[in-house]
Amino acid sequence: MEINLNPVGREEIHKLEVALLLGTLFRKDVIEMLRDPTERLTWIDTLAVAAAALARSKAGMTASQIAEDIGRTEATIRNHLQGKSKAGKLVLETYEKFLKEGVKLEGVVLPEDVEKLKEELKKKEEEINKLKEKLKKIEELVKTSE
Repeated sequence: MEINLNPVGREEIHKLEVALLLGTLFRKDVIEMLRDPTERLTWIDTLAVAAAALARSKAGMTASQIAEDIGRTEATIRNHLQGKSKAGKLVLETYEKFLKEGVKLEGVVLPEDVEKLKEELKKKEEEINKLKEKLKKIEELVKTSE
């Protein structure tokens, strides 16, 4: 799936937002922070807000538009976008990494990929069933030839 680092439109914004959130969440340093169950939900929410803010910013939205769109204060949005918050700093680092290396989210299945994977699974199951039938016929031939 292609992720536009300067999104145009809601769908591209959403894809970048998800990529930023997942790319940040799966960093070793962030995983360590998330080990504390008392902070986990707060951290995930804060990272999600920072990712949403940055994705919208890269699409050209102003801080006030972003604040209105995601229901946070302009001050919160500015802090995230300027890297003044820990979450904002982490998400910005992830974005910079994406710029240098491209978006790589190995092992992550996005919702829009699920249907395609289900279709592939169905085809593979059909292939397996055909092979099982062939194997059964071969086993029967072997038994009758003995």
